Amino acid sequence: MPGFLRPLTRAVTFTRGLHLLLGSGIAWVSASIYPGLSSPTLTDWALVLVVPIPLLVAAAMVPAMRRAEGLQARLMLFPGPHARVEGGDADTDVSVAPSSSWRDRARTAVWLVLRLEVGCALVLGTGQLIGMVFAVAGATDEPPETDGLAFPVPHWGWGSLPLCLLLLLAEVAMIMGAGRLMAHAARHLLGPSPSERLNALEERTEQLLERNRIARELHDSIGHALTVAVVQAGAARAAADPAFTERALEAVEETGRAALEDLERVLRVLREDEKPVSGRPTLADAERLLDSARASGAKVDVEVTGPVERLPGPVSREGYRMLQEALTNVLRHSGPVPVRLRIAVDDARIVMNVRNPLPLSSTGVTGRGGSGLRGIRERATLLGGRAATGPDDGEWQVHVELPLA
Repeated sequence: MPGFLRPLTRAVTFTRGLHLLLGSGIAWVSASIYPGLSSPTLTDWALVLVVPIPLLVAAAMVPAMRRAEGLQARLMLFPGPHARVEGGDADTDVSVAPSSSWRDRARTAVWLVLRLEVGCALVLGTGQLIGMVFAVAGATDEPPETDGLAFPVPHWGWGSLPLCLLLLLAEVAMIMGAGRLMAHAARHLLGPSPSERLNALEERTEQLLERNRIARELHDSIGHALTVAVVQAGAARAAADPAFTERALEAVEETGRAALEDLERVLRVLREDEKPVSGRPTLADAERLLDSARASGAKVDVEVTGPVERLPGPVSREGYRMLQEALTNVLRHSGPVPVRLRIAVDDARIVMNVRNPLPLSSTGVTGRGGSGLRGIRERATLLGGRAATGPDDGEWQVHVELPLA
């Protein structure tokens, strides 16, 4: 099909035209009352375009009017899946929120007036072009004085057929041009206000932060479970002791079950499931981390001062993940070595310190670490605290300080 005829196969071409015709309806309703449409003069036609404007401006002051116009614009001015247009599912950038400021109301008023005037122009232009087609084709025998056409029409017999086709193409071009004009105007006049854009940006930022948090959760939980499983399997194979192998399998089972619970909880969050899920573990549940580390052969010396069970929820939950990553880091890089854990809680902050001997291949250790240690520092920063990781006095340490306020 020739390119200039393709718009005739697209639904959006006709929905845009219908949108404009509906927008001009108030003009013809008010014109039937004043100034009337029987033998109108040029002044009467000017009044047809002007009289409805105060009504439209008053309607634009209603906040819901912006939402109604936004919904209509999205549905009728922009190509959807039905339009058979490439990119038909693209974001229209037209807001459907009610007016929240006088600036929104003013933009809505300008939009309504523009829709009125363009719609009236389309109706008048369509009347002229279709009337000329009928006159050229000889479908009407009204004299030029009463046919309502602005221009005289030639009568060429069969030679008038090309002129009829040109007039019809001009009608399609007029509808397409008016529709594109209104679609462009809708993006500017009905587009999101600065406050709406800021809210959308904040929502997007929250989503990215949530995804980042979920990624850290999966890294810490699954990484810890896999590390414990690998260490336990290696130790059981080296020990060749049935009793030790049974204890190792129990530790792997317990750690794996905890990891599956964490994975299920995260997946339900991603699916936006309405079913209740178990709460995230806190430092009050840290004993299972210590048990899995001990079952892997590490000798964990723990000293806790202060009421850990009374820590604020966010601090306690993030502290649990930091401790989990610190123990995972020990098992992954140093193996079953002695570990000293010190947790001190007072009225203002919590201090957590994990220390273990440096591995034999620690030459060139920078202390920057991989994504796990970076995640510890990121968690601490988000809570207004700080974290330091790296060699210290011949040992590897993870030192975390978090404020409670």
